[in-house]
Amino acid sequence: MNRILAALLLTLLAGCSLLPEQIDETKGWSASKLYNVAKEELAEDNFTKAIELFEKLEARYPYGPYAQQAQLEVAYAYYKDNEPVSAIAACDRFIKLHPNHPHVDYAYYLKGLANFIEDSSLFASVGKQDMSERDPRAARESFEAFKELVQRFPESKYAADATARMKYLVNALASHEVHVSRYYYQRGAYVAAASRAKAVLETYPNAPALEEALYLMAKSYEAMNLNDLRDDALRVLKHNFPNSPYLGGKPVNQEKAWWKFW
Repeated sequence: MNRILAALLLTLLAGCSLLPEQIDETKGWSASKLYNVAKEELAEDNFTKAIELFEKLEARYPYGPYAQQAQLEVAYAYYKDNEPVSAIAACDRFIKLHPNHPHVDYAYYLKGLANFIEDSSLFASVGKQDMSERDPRAARESFEAFKELVQRFPESKYAADATARMKYLVNALASHEVHVSRYYYQRGAYVAAASRAKAVLETYPNAPALEEALYLMAKSYEAMNLNDLRDDALRVLKHNFPNSPYLGGKPVNQEKAWWKFW
């Protein structure tokens, strides 16, 4: 029996040795050829193949401009392939390895884009999700990446777009805090509601959501019989938004219509 098993094993091993070896078509390619072919794959939206070639380039030719550019191209390919975590990791790696690279501004910009949250995702469909359970971490990280880009490289060709996206993110983050504050207020958690509304005043003082944040502060303090604090919040609201519909007599949109002062 042992002889039979041994014979079978030898047969299987022999069969395995007959299997064709996978041939690496890129063997012997120069750094420039690897880079150019990878760029062609990227242009054709073959992101997986492009990433594979860029990573081979860096592994085989780790020094020189082609390897550095490949690191940036990999980050972009991951971004285009809807792999934001990998894109962000690639950007962070490039920034760490090449902080003075002529195109490091692009790495910050791409990191911001990978974290960027459009209306259709985190801040959309407010009524369909418990706002207190939403995590705006990616939006904050996107803002920080754009902020660092604008501060460090004000002349960068990406600075204008980064600034516009920062404004959007500030408004979105402030709105998020207001939604959370309203959520707490409606459930009687007045301390939490006032705290989240106050965070808007302190962190996003120029955001449009500040108007409702001040109103929420006033209503929360009133519910806790903290009349001095309520009056302070109302005073700031009246000073900054003298025609605010929250102050009474004017229509407010449906989401805000569940209260108003008079």
